[in-house]
Amino acid sequence: MPEFNALVPAAGSGARMGLDLPKQYLPLVGQPMIAHALGTLCACPEITTVFVVLAPGDLLFHSYDWSRFGEKLQTLYCGGMTRSESVLNGLLASELEPDEWVLVHDAARPCLSRTDLDRLIAEIRNDEVGGILAIPVADTLKRDDRNGRILRTENREQLWQAQTPQMFRVELLTEALQQSGSYTDEASAVEALGLKPKLVASESGNLKVTYPQDMLLAELLLTKQGK
Repeated sequence: MPEFNALVPAAGSGARMGLDLPKQYLPLVGQPMIAHALGTLCACPEITTVFVVLAPGDLLFHSYDWSRFGEKLQTLYCGGMTRSESVLNGLLASELEPDEWVLVHDAARPCLSRTDLDRLIAEIRNDEVGGILAIPVADTLKRDDRNGRILRTENREQLWQAQTPQMFRVELLTEALQQSGSYTDEASAVEALGLKPKLVASESGNLKVTYPQDMLLAELLLTKQGK
């Protein structure tokens, strides 16, 4: 049976937070933010290895104690300038078998629950393409006219907000990311091959920390989860 592995791209600077410290290392409930995502992934018995893709010059990661995760946690110092580059470099460096599954997860999504993680694996493990966690769009969406005024209201029917993990077989995802193009997530690259990844409904609490105000909400959610 193909194995399940996780890959966490963590080579970014988190510039939108406006801080010198990379976002993944910001303290959150007594730990660096990335520790919460790694903890959930490493605690999943179906996941064999959790790879963290770091920038080549990263000196911070090993200043923390990761011994509780044992050998399941592996570091790869091959991060690129973009997320796509980091994921592709990580896939190539991991030397995983082509038919193995890889779950790509954001370092800045600390509130991933085991319930969502287990649901994703259960629903995608026999899928021919792969799939992602996502949530239907609930808010009314407005498109601006580039001058700060509403141009029109967009129809939100059938729209989903993509989350992570995004789960694909190593060979397919590698092929997709090697194609020319700029992709904001792995599913976009797979879609560019003409394939249709599956949407797996998740909890709204699986938020991505992007701006400083997101830290407070993440702290509240983690506290509620008992972390």
